[in-house]
Amino acid sequence: MGSLSTSHAMVALVQSSNTLPIVVFSLVSGALADNFDRRRIMLSAQVFMFVVSALLAWVAWIGALTPWLLLAFTFLIGCGTALFNPSWQASIGDIVPRDQVSGAVALNSMGFNLARSVGPAIGGTIVAVAGSAVAFAVNAVSYIGFIAGIARWRGPQRDAALPRESIYRAISDGFRYMVMSPALIRVMARAALFGVGASCVMALLPVYARDTMAGSAVVYGLFLGCFGLGAVGGVLMTHELRTRLRNERVVELGFAGFALASAGLALAPLYVVAVPMLLVAGVCWVLALSLFNTTVQLSTPRWVLGRAISFYQTATFGGMAGGAWLWGWIADRAGVPSALGIATAVLVLGVLTGRILRVHEFGEIDLTPLGLITSARPKIDLRARSGPIFIMVEYQIAQDDVKDFLPLMQERRRIRIRDGARRWALLRDLERPEIWSEKYYVSTWVEYARYLERRTKADLAVQEAIRALHRGAEPPKVWRKIERQTVPRQDDAPPLAPSDLA
Repeated sequence: MGSLSTSHAMVALVQSSNTLPIVVFSLVSGALADNFDRRRIMLSAQVFMFVVSALLAWVAWIGALTPWLLLAFTFLIGCGTALFNPSWQASIGDIVPRDQVSGAVALNSMGFNLARSVGPAIGGTIVAVAGSAVAFAVNAVSYIGFIAGIARWRGPQRDAALPRESIYRAISDGFRYMVMSPALIRVMARAALFGVGASCVMALLPVYARDTMAGSAVVYGLFLGCFGLGAVGGVLMTHELRTRLRNERVVELGFAGFALASAGLALAPLYVVAVPMLLVAGVCWVLALSLFNTTVQLSTPRWVLGRAISFYQTATFGGMAGGAWLWGWIADRAGVPSALGIATAVLVLGVLTGRILRVHEFGEIDLTPLGLITSARPKIDLRARSGPIFIMVEYQIAQDDVKDFLPLMQERRRIRIRDGARRWALLRDLERPEIWSEKYYVSTWVEYARYLERRTKADLAVQEAIRALHRGAEPPKVWRKIERQTVPRQDDAPPLAPSDLA
């Protein structure tokens, strides 16, 4: 783009066009990753990107490439990335046990950044010697090995005990889970802010190399290679830093180090400064993003992991896409150093937000499924779509315990709604004030089965604390009822046997 256009904004839009599809389509991709064979999704995405990359090489070869065509091809490749990433990231947990996820994410980052350190140097050399068309062709060929590797891999088969969720239902369930999970909200907010601030260096690095440093494609490749090498170093440092520091301190270090690098590039445009600053930026890029990624992976149960990753990527790449456009716009009007200076201030703000948006430690949440199934054995003809299902639980609570009971029920409400309950309410008997009832609805009988599957050991503490306050001789009484209209209705869905809920 630096060769096709002199506009700083057009150069920055290359990053926006690559990341915008992740923002737009990632939520659908996450729903697909949780409901379909992840291997097939990844294979389809890689074949699509191979075809688009080959077309890009051909258009460049015949001399028909324009700035807007380049953005269009980059956007299409970004669409393939949006389809690929949630399945790819969620598959880490299919390959390694949970206690090795952190190391696997770091290893994945190392592989990616090793490629990023070598690839740009090779690409810049090819562009300088043989032109961009040849570089695009080499890029297209590089997909073949990855396609072959995914084709040979055999991941775990999807558990088909329950029918697949619709795309709309899957996205809405994932969104509800995210909104009702404070740990995920904090991670995504910090990741979005980091994406906005850190995208300035990546988006403007081509024009920084070309205009500020009066360099060629080789210089840009060198700079991006330094960034990639720094990222590899960040991977090697990650384990030691996480051992010595809390997660929040590592995130703050990532923000602060990237702010230092951005300020250094703005204030001292010299090779002797730019190279070490880009190394620092690469280190901090991996420190922050790999920790965010690992936190999402270890803070989310398997049933919704693909969707959680898609929301995380939407937040991160949304910040990058919007930030890239913003920094390009500022650079066109005030210059590249000014854009880098403002980005520094955004990154410093990211350090300060840790006071209210702290990233928690990995071991704070146990997401092992409880493996619950309903003890109810319906004596009426229930089908998969039968519903709504009404559930009511009755507790006997002494007046002295009400002050402890209400906060626990507030947490119980969050857990119920997060896992799929609707219209939750807490009721108190007017004639027997020691009797409290919680009620909620689930849309269908099969959704009730899904709801039970989603309970984890992290939720057990709240349940046990509520049970401890219950004064009845028997456990809290549970009623399960189905709402019926007075007019009969036809339902052609096949009956759902109680055994299908296991």
